[in-house]
Amino acid sequence: MRVRFGLFLIWLLHFLPLPLLALVGRGLGLLLYAFGRERRRVARINLRLCFPEMGDDGREALIRRHFQAFGRSLLERGLAWWASPARLRRLVRVAGAEHLEALAGRPVILLAPHFVGLDMGWTRLTVEGRLASMYSNQKNPHFNRRMLEGRSRFNAPVLVSRQEGLRPLLRALKDGLPFYYLPDMDYGPRDAVFAPFFNVPAATITGLPRLAALAGAAVVPCVTRLLPWGRGYEVRFYPAWDAYPTSDVVADVRRMNAFIEQRVKEMPEQYFWLHKRFKTRPEGEAKPY
Repeated sequence: MRVRFGLFLIWLLHFLPLPLLALVGRGLGLLLYAFGRERRRVARINLRLCFPEMGDDGREALIRRHFQAFGRSLLERGLAWWASPARLRRLVRVAGAEHLEALAGRPVILLAPHFVGLDMGWTRLTVEGRLASMYSNQKNPHFNRRMLEGRSRFNAPVLVSRQEGLRPLLRALKDGLPFYYLPDMDYGPRDAVFAPFFNVPAATITGLPRLAALAGAAVVPCVTRLLPWGRGYEVRFYPAWDAYPTSDVVADVRRMNAFIEQRVKEMPEQYFWLHKRFKTRPEGEAKPY
């Protein structure tokens, strides 16, 4: 019942002008910060590992800003799920599209790291054309159904659960659908190697180089930025990576993590610090959480 009521509120609030919706979302984020003790603890551990040079006060201020950005993304997801295509085009601008257009006719993997605007970026791109992506099933079946319906609004995208593996996505790539790929979380030791993320060994899945090699696909980073003061979002495509993948899968994964690090440094409050990114550890190493 609480999930249904929460979804109703998100639907209701999506009618607000974006500056006002952003203000409400920031307020929600501060409430989540105040009452989300466990998520605060996870964020503190992540930031202590990634930014050891930053003082405690600086890290705590960053966590508060992150919760505000996260609160915005939660409420503004209603726009992704219910706003009209015309409104989405106004609120979410696309930059660097020439990098994608230059690869016409070639399979493309869009490397989409876990910044809070991720879902809005996906929806904006599906307004313009058909994409493929992978998702994780949610514990609540009603929320899971709403999430899938929201992500499937435009152009019949191919959505594959993580349990189905990469084969359906390989077929989608070969059929010409860009694959919106989110490989920067700790999914456990399976199909993963330890690669540095802010100089901390992080279990990182090898799907990006493996899939790029199997499909002969170009890798185009695609990052969605939440703009300040209710000005909307920006989806930015970066140039396709040259000479990728190589014969060294560990080097390929390190390159991915290094790229994400650089984007995190540009907008550290928008990276998803509430996830236990370092829960899988090398043998014999203590678990930080």
